[in-house]
Amino acid sequence: MAPRNFLLSSQGWPYLLTPFIAIAIVLEIAGAGAVAIFFTSALGVIPTAALMGRATEELAARTGPGIGGLLNVTFGNAPELIIALFALGAGLQEVVKASIVGSILGNILLVLGGAMFVGGLRRDRQRFDRTAASAQSSMLLLAAAALVMPAVYELVDGQGLPKAGAEAVDYGSRIETLSAIVAGILILSYVAGLVFSLKTHRSLFNPDHAEEDGPVHEPWSMRRSIGALAIAGVAVGGMSEILVGSISETADKAGLSEFFIGVIVVAIVGNAAEHWVAVLVAAKDKMDLAVNIAIGSSAQIALFVGPVLVLASFVLGPHPLALVFNGFELGGILLAITIAIHVTNEGESTWYEGIQLLCVYAVLGVTFYFA
Repeated sequence: MAPRNFLLSSQGWPYLLTPFIAIAIVLEIAGAGAVAIFFTSALGVIPTAALMGRATEELAARTGPGIGGLLNVTFGNAPELIIALFALGAGLQEVVKASIVGSILGNILLVLGGAMFVGGLRRDRQRFDRTAASAQSSMLLLAAAALVMPAVYELVDGQGLPKAGAEAVDYGSRIETLSAIVAGILILSYVAGLVFSLKTHRSLFNPDHAEEDGPVHEPWSMRRSIGALAIAGVAVGGMSEILVGSISETADKAGLSEFFIGVIVVAIVGNAAEHWVAVLVAAKDKMDLAVNIAIGSSAQIALFVGPVLVLASFVLGPHPLALVFNGFELGGILLAITIAIHVTNEGESTWYEGIQLLCVYAVLGVTFYFA
């Protein structure tokens, strides 16, 4: 495909926004207004995410949707992890926890919903491997239990008689220790999940695909694909950091809360790559990869990124991050995971199911706005 025609195609148009990367950097260095930086950096994320999508598709054509999806969610979640580490250092603990929850909700409801809707528009239904999807949804069940129990402990033991002095210090130490232990268990579970999906049950997550399922354009080499993923990951991280740095001031002018910023705005920006890729591959009727990206990214956030942030908080920031979420966050997590299990149970989807997931996300978003 000629360069000009590629830029005008459905895959190539995002690269027309590449100049916004330089514009956002210049505005950031020049100390321009937060609103201008916010919008230019948001536009700058799009072409970098598109590059990540192309590279992931090339890798998935050779390695199967399981490994391709894992590579995508890993590179896609790296910007959010970097942003959260900076936020921990600044003492923005609640924003970090909200962004963790927002990423889980966004991938299950927004990303998977968008993929099902776009992919199902021209088709009666789309099919994907039910066993592989159910395995990843089961990982989210463990995450739900692990994320709920510290909050239950805090509710039962932490909101009784007012604590002061040594008693308050002792309680704080116990909830921090509990959070660290739970984080370690989740990381071990995530590692076991990698062994399950990439070694012992590789065939479930990496089924053989016919040659026509690969890219119709000239294929990239493995080295070129991995290099493009690395470059895109760094670029997405840079743009996301600039964007997040301007969010607070922009949000103040818009009258938004820190909770809404973390659970909706930061989560969407930090996972822009997965958003684009999942919808793109679903439009090409590659729902195995789309489901792996959406559910797999949520599992990686819940079982790996979140726990890593908890452990890192013992070194970064003014105090450790307690794995205790508020009622809105817990309600959203439980609803999203229940829905994920339901929609992946049949191994097929339609555009209407996608609309339903998007509507649930909209309801949660409106609720978080008024929280």
